[in-house]
Amino acid sequence: MTQAIISFFSQFPPELATFLLAMTPLGELRLALPVGILAYKLPVWEVYLLAVAGNVVPAFLIAANAKHFHDWVNKRAGSWGKDWADYLAGVQKKFEGPHQKYGLWGLVVFIGIPLPMTGAWSGALTAFIFGIPFKKSWPYILLGIAISGVLTLLITVGADKIF
Repeated sequence: MTQAIISFFSQFPPELATFLLAMTPLGELRLALPVGILAYKLPVWEVYLLAVAGNVVPAFLIAANAKHFHDWVNKRAGSWGKDWADYLAGVQKKFEGPHQKYGLWGLVVFIGIPLPMTGAWSGALTAFIFGIPFKKSWPYILLGIAISGVLTLLITVGADKIF
């Protein structure tokens, strides 16, 4: 599957492909940085900036609009929407206790550690699910993206030097 994604993006200029790869939900920085550095042979600093910028776009759209989208769907979903809203309220209530103390820094760690199913997309959704307002969560989401980019960059460059 990764090869198919890379093949699709090969029709674009390397800089645009790197930016777009960082926007994908499964690839994010973990795909864009290695492809930009190892496959496209772009300068490391350029790949980092392009990939982080590309990863910020969907994170911003999700974080800024998740509540609005949720409210819109909730109005139109009937009883299912009420069940979902009740469930979400329960999750947010559980988060209000001791977890909230480390919530924003936990969000940074969740986004910043480049593992599968972590990253900007899932971090932005997590902030919404836990009821963290956009204005409060956004700086921490950005910090997590920056950290993830640096860690992925170090792993990519280090692995390239070793192998």
